Amino acid sequence: MYQRVSANYPLAPTDPPPVLSIVTVGEILSLAEQLNWGAVRRQRAETFISRCQVYSLDYPGIIPAYIELDNESRRLGRRMGDNDLWIAATVRTIGATLLTTDKDFDHLHPLFLQRVWIDPSVP
Repeated sequence: MYQRVSANYPLAPTDPPPVLSIVTVGEILSLAEQLNWGAVRRQRAETFISRCQVYSLDYPGIIPAYIELDNESRRLGRRMGDNDLWIAATVRTIGATLLTTDKDFDHLHPLFLQRVWIDPSVP
């Protein structure tokens, strides 16, 4: 998947660099542990993370965006997981475009954030 995504989107070192929520960093590293990634794959993930600009949850504007997106999602009858809300709030706050393989952010696009859906079933 990484090869397919990186062939279509600038994930290599760029100016500005790709951005990640600290929540995404936690998800990547947790997944590496759960799936027992080998040393080479873990090192590639850590190298990729080190080349990104990582936003913490205390970055100005992220908490108000979380509140806004949580309330909007509930208003629409869509309950989002906390991690997805933090990621969406980060994207909204910094004006980034979200690359995602799930549909959990669809109800926020395009009014609250920009997202690109990547079909995980396509090799």
